[in-house]
Amino acid sequence: MVLKILSFAGSLCFVLYGMKLMSDGIQKSAGQRLKSALSFMTGNRVTGLLTGCILTMIIQSSGATTVMLVGFVNAGLVTIEQTVGVIFGANIGTTVTAWIVALVGFDFDLKLFAIPIFGLGYVLTLLKRLKKEGLGIAIMGFGLLFIGLGWLSSTFKDPVTGETLPDLIDAVKAIENFGGFSIALAVVVGVIFTGMIHSSSAMTAIVITIAAAEPSFWKIGAALVIGSTMGSTIDSIMAAMGGKPDAKRTALIHVMFNCSASVLALIFFNPFLRLIEFIIPGDINAKNISYHIALLNTTFKVLATIIFIPFVKQIASITRKIIKDKNDFDKAYHFDFNEKTALDMPETCVIQAQKEIADFADILVQMFDQLQIGLGKMDKKFIEEDYKSLEYLENYTDQMHFQLTHYLIRCSSLNISEESKMNVSLMLQISEELESMADGCLSIATQIKKAVIKEMVFRQEDLERLLPYFELSRQLLQFIYKNISKIQRLSKDEFEFAAELEAQIDAERKSLKKLARKRLESGADVKAELLYLDMVRQIEKLGDRCFDMADELGKVSNL
Repeated sequence: MVLKILSFAGSLCFVLYGMKLMSDGIQKSAGQRLKSALSFMTGNRVTGLLTGCILTMIIQSSGATTVMLVGFVNAGLVTIEQTVGVIFGANIGTTVTAWIVALVGFDFDLKLFAIPIFGLGYVLTLLKRLKKEGLGIAIMGFGLLFIGLGWLSSTFKDPVTGETLPDLIDAVKAIENFGGFSIALAVVVGVIFTGMIHSSSAMTAIVITIAAAEPSFWKIGAALVIGSTMGSTIDSIMAAMGGKPDAKRTALIHVMFNCSASVLALIFFNPFLRLIEFIIPGDINAKNISYHIALLNTTFKVLATIIFIPFVKQIASITRKIIKDKNDFDKAYHFDFNEKTALDMPETCVIQAQKEIADFADILVQMFDQLQIGLGKMDKKFIEEDYKSLEYLENYTDQMHFQLTHYLIRCSSLNISEESKMNVSLMLQISEELESMADGCLSIATQIKKAVIKEMVFRQEDLERLLPYFELSRQLLQFIYKNISKIQRLSKDEFEFAAELEAQIDAERKSLKKLARKRLESGADVKAELLYLDMVRQIEKLGDRCFDMADELGKVSNL
């Protein structure tokens, strides 16, 4: 008995590891193109449903899809309304594993094709020139999945006679002996066991494997599958921990939908089972029970989706009422590294970092706009309003830089594609440049504050020349802003345009410095002129930082 339990546990580990390899391999192969796949859902609830369904069919894990979705919502890339259809679709897409197991069946040795498939995948990982390592890992996972299923099936049968082991029959009868509570007990077992193995697909495969050995398992197996749907929500809950309110709302939608679908299936349990038996006529036996369970798994999720899909906005509204936004403005920056997301969907971590870099650049654009106002007016109103805002934003960017750097260093050690690793390295450099630019903006603001407090007098024509000079740096930042946000390469023409702007900044700096020196020689206020020269120098540094980012963006490959 102990040996059988160990054999079952070992076989289950092969199944789970095979599914993980499939998911990891596809993620590594697809890279950040998964983001493009999810962006398709922005159309409407139907496209969201299809996106979630197809994506989950590909990566073989509704949990992974939901974890990725939570990450995107946390990064502000998608809205709550857009996630609802994807979550519904992911639950339908995850049923494909059950159909693969049911259609392949257990009447022949799965190792006959599983081992060659594993070998093919391994060969692809060795042929570096083909650059198909991710695909090879996915194929290896597919092979391991069926090797594990074959071993799992053998643990329930006598190795000599091929008949179902008495222990299994006794276990099924033990659950059935609870009478009216047997279904409820099976549901609870399904919830707990799925929560432990983090995969409703694997749980359904186990149920089909057991049912193929003991057809009387039909009702208990159906209850286990329904329970597994509720247990599968553990991944989204863990991914949302420590996240923003919208990330928690996404996890709540997943929990609400899965639990509601399961409760409806249990309320109409017997009629529902008769519906499945009507669709697949004939007595339930070892040959067709796999189809019964696979169809049940798909049908109750499809029916639940049909019921709830018209109420996307209402569902999103309910989650906003349950999980409210914080009333107090949180002045501290928070960007935590989620271990669950890093383990299940490492590429999502890189995408989240890209969104934070975009937010970082947004702050710089805001600082530039406020600083331009200060350069134009140089009055006490700037000190009272804009200077305090710039001071706060500079402190905020310090926090962003520190936490982003720590986050990106963690990302660099993840199992991500080479392309993503290049982007992580680039983001580290961009974060450094943006933080230095924020420091420069505050330095110029401090110089303006000093000039106002000490009532320094500048000639109007000097101030009028300073604004267009600053505008050149601002134009350069605005020009590369969209590329910073997407970590996207500058074309040759774009880079030449950036270089031209930078050259104009340098030329204007030389001209302004020359004029300031002439004024000093003619007896102008030394303190005012030196302060003016310092502002010119700081503005030129901002332009240099912008061009440095343009130079780095010219080196990275397009996504």
